[in-house]
Amino acid sequence: MATDLIEIDGEQPDAGAVERAAAVIRRGGIVAIPSDALYILVADPLNLHAAQRVFAAKGREQVRSLPMLVGDIVMAEELGKELPTRFYRLARRFWPGPLTIITPASSRVPLKVTGNTGRIAMRQSRSKVATALIEKLSQPLIATSANRSGQPTCSKGIEVFGTMDGRIDLVLDAGHISGAGATTIDVTEPYWRIIREGAIAEREIAEVLKDT
Repeated sequence: MATDLIEIDGEQPDAGAVERAAAVIRRGGIVAIPSDALYILVADPLNLHAAQRVFAAKGREQVRSLPMLVGDIVMAEELGKELPTRFYRLARRFWPGPLTIITPASSRVPLKVTGNTGRIAMRQSRSKVATALIEKLSQPLIATSANRSGQPTCSKGIEVFGTMDGRIDLVLDAGHISGAGATTIDVTEPYWRIIREGAIAEREIAEVLKDT
């Protein structure tokens, strides 16, 4: 499989490039795009073949879930099950932004995508490219770091191309991007816990959740 690369303005993405990426995703392909921080791989989470390709492209263990990008809280409600008050407080405060929230998954989400855990990690990104793709497709996207598992995440489109050439279908190259990455919080248990601290500090989250 040949991997294509298209240069794109991350702040004002070309509609033609977005449509081409959307077409790749519709047919079960994988696209690398710029996000708030670093590059991510996106694909159709409701297509089991696409999900399997993402696991293979990354060399990712299939017991690990694949995070997702959503367009808004309403889309998240379609993917999550019995979302707790904590989810709504966090999403209303930090979305769109660098906070990934782990919740129980609804039956709509293929079990394989959850890594057979029955849980889903969701985020609404500030990325103009991600937002345009989600709006074009009217659906969520698998969104996992653009790297081989265990290797650093790429900060340049050309790095993604070099690392993932032949493993994915398309790279939307917006040049160099960087950032602290998203904070990840699990709200599935009686007590919330930080899985990974990134751009949002634990103290900020604790302030939002202090009486829950």
